[in-house]
Amino acid sequence: MGIALYSDRLVIRSLQYQDWDNFLSINQDPQVNQYIREPSTEVVLLAKFESRLLPWSIESGDWLTLLIETIDGEFVGLTGFYCQDFYSKRVEVGYLLSSSMQGMGYGTESLQTLVDWGRLQFDIHKYVAVCAQTNLPLIKVLQKVGFSLEGTFLQHTYLAGKWIDDYQFGLVLAPR
Repeated sequence: MGIALYSDRLVIRSLQYQDWDNFLSINQDPQVNQYIREPSTEVVLLAKFESRLLPWSIESGDWLTLLIETIDGEFVGLTGFYCQDFYSKRVEVGYLLSSSMQGMGYGTESLQTLVDWGRLQFDIHKYVAVCAQTNLPLIKVLQKVGFSLEGTFLQHTYLAGKWIDDYQFGLVLAPR
């Protein structure tokens, strides 16, 4: 059985085979990936996509990748998390939004929905997110959802021919 989460404007659901074109395009879009990584080849992305279609469990240490779309079915992006430490109930979150869907509040809405669901479904204690120090739109989204800056990883990611610093953000949830 797949996952289907709903917010006011979005459906966040399990990936399906017919999502391949959207998965490929967003992962190869230089603008979307400018703060994250160099876009991968189609062969590499196909293997990644196929692995994300497999059954998932929080204990697996694999990424749960979900597709974000509007209520009307328009592709928005991808979101998900993976469990860094099952015993400590700590997960790392991430998302990619299509270039045409950025700046509309979808990042905040999808991340808040994912955080709320993870807390209810898995009793997550802490969410973490790592982002480039220069990724101001993501930093604003994380802060709107309640994440706090916890530290800086100096020269943490090599991207576009240079070393960049990354921030780590965290969101600790009160016990239920």
